Amino acid sequence: MKLFLSISLILLIQQSITAQLPAIPSSYSNIGYDEKGRLFFSKEGQRYYADTTGPRYTLQKLFGNPKGTDSGLSLDFGTFKGTVTYGMIPYGKVPHPLPVFRITAPLKDGKVNINIKNEFRNPYDFVKWSDNKGFSIGYRLMDEKGLVVFDGEVTAEGIGPFTVVPAIYEGPFISNVTETSAVIWFNTNQPVQTSVLVDNRELKNEADATHHEFKITGLKPGTKYAYVVKAGSQSQAYHLTTSPKKGSRKPFVFAYTSDSRSATGGGERNIYGANTYIMKKIAALAYQQGAAFMQFTGDMINGYLSNKEEQLVQYTNWKKAIEPFWHYIPFYAGQGNHEALGYIFRDTAGAQRAFIDKFPYTIHSAEQAMREAFVNPENGPVSEDGSMYDPNPEQVDFPYYSETVFYYTYDNTAMIVLNSDYWFAPSISRDTSTGGGLHGYIMDNQLEWLRKTILQLEKDPAIDHIFVTQHTPVFPNGGHKGDDMWYNGNNDKRTYVAGKPVEKGIIERRDEYLDILINKSKKVVAVLTGDEHNYNRLKLTKNVTIYPDNYPHKKLNVSRHIYQINNGAAGAPYYAQEQLPWSEHTKAFSVENAVCLFYVSGKSIKMRVLNPDTLNQIDEITLR
Repeated sequence: MKLFLSISLILLIQQSITAQLPAIPSSYSNIGYDEKGRLFFSKEGQRYYADTTGPRYTLQKLFGNPKGTDSGLSLDFGTFKGTVTYGMIPYGKVPHPLPVFRITAPLKDGKVNINIKNEFRNPYDFVKWSDNKGFSIGYRLMDEKGLVVFDGEVTAEGIGPFTVVPAIYEGPFISNVTETSAVIWFNTNQPVQTSVLVDNRELKNEADATHHEFKITGLKPGTKYAYVVKAGSQSQAYHLTTSPKKGSRKPFVFAYTSDSRSATGGGERNIYGANTYIMKKIAALAYQQGAAFMQFTGDMINGYLSNKEEQLVQYTNWKKAIEPFWHYIPFYAGQGNHEALGYIFRDTAGAQRAFIDKFPYTIHSAEQAMREAFVNPENGPVSEDGSMYDPNPEQVDFPYYSETVFYYTYDNTAMIVLNSDYWFAPSISRDTSTGGGLHGYIMDNQLEWLRKTILQLEKDPAIDHIFVTQHTPVFPNGGHKGDDMWYNGNNDKRTYVAGKPVEKGIIERRDEYLDILINKSKKVVAVLTGDEHNYNRLKLTKNVTIYPDNYPHKKLNVSRHIYQINNGAAGAPYYAQEQLPWSEHTKAFSVENAVCLFYVSGKSIKMRVLNPDTLNQIDEITLR
């Protein structure tokens, strides 16, 4: 009897543990919890457990718990070992304020004391902190190996003793600009009430918060507006410009690039997760060339992480690189494979056996991390729930698309942003046991949303040009011939849901996608892609070979030409050109860092491609 009661008690405890754990989406297979509540992937009788290692860095730890002292500031980074470099930020004195670094000091037991009175006395008080009775200081953390980990910011009041107050550590940013509205948003390192002043109107956030987002409405088309953001006692002033009235067909420029994850070479080429050296140069050049906006589609960061907190650190590093220019023009970010965030299952030797998108999707998924890190339009599809592959209509089995699939317009041009790494399971191409999204695969609901959006824009008389962008090339040319929308010509590759393959293979789905862009549209100019770390362009016509030998399925009717413009040259390590069926039609291939600038003038479009590091021209072509 005692044995029976003990077993029953153990079972009840196990059931209680399981009941408190997140439900495993029915879209996955061979994933479960053991009696201790540990998540595992099972294959051939062997269990592989999810990596539970905590984040290496979090934003909260990298903020350094700043405190005011009689002479300045103290920062405490816990167990972090390395150095800190710091200097004043000249807000209000220059259009693109950045820290002017002056002092480097070693961390002692993770701590540093900054003597403002001594180190920034005249003639070094160029921000006049003693007159203004306050300052903002930027700091850069470097580990023992010289890796730059984080650029932070502290704001303080007083002339000694000093009091730390909330600081805007990223932003303000301009997003979702339309003819009559814009979103201004920023994040603070402490909860605080904030406000935005635009056009003699002040919008206030009455509650203390760390994420601050203001939609400004009632603006006039094509008009420049000064704006001021206030966070506690801190204020910053910049300006934004609304879009022209749709269909006015006034000349404008926009920029495109992708793939800025970290590279070799040291310094700002790798500020933990991102090549901020090249990204800053790209943003500066685009702004200098008068770009109205920039589209960046995927692989901002190294990613492939299992902790959202660490992913957000890398996103912040990327955003900080272009922040001085994002104050004025919008940057729209799309999702790539390196934005992957998930459960990583390992064997006892530490080798990875499976990698799936993390759940619950509304808290931990790669898509949710993108939503938290960026502000994009929310006019895309909902999710793949409700599709013919949905295994359980009673629960959420797929992540939301919100802010990773969307479209926006500027004057007579539309940009459609797709997510070709949705519900991405990095291991699915080699092992389908878990289920998950295949790199490069556009699933049914997203494809249907694309079809409807194209139809809507085709009917809009104010829109002359449509660009479609997703991270993965339709036709890879160097570095990714084994995946993207090609997989060495293997149509068997596809997404798996609940242990079953979806109906269409990757090449069939590619053709369905292209059929919408070519045969259901006259306005689509080009597909803007990345993933491959190079620049090149391909003009797709009926004369281009796009199939493997003996391809058995229906082939695409290429009734008119469109371009594929690949620019994955924003700083990630380069890929050289490979031989593929369409190689003779691939032009201007370059491994230089690059930004594409599109000059739209009424019905015509010219593209110039520049190296942001050396400023030489890589390519130039009239697209229309």
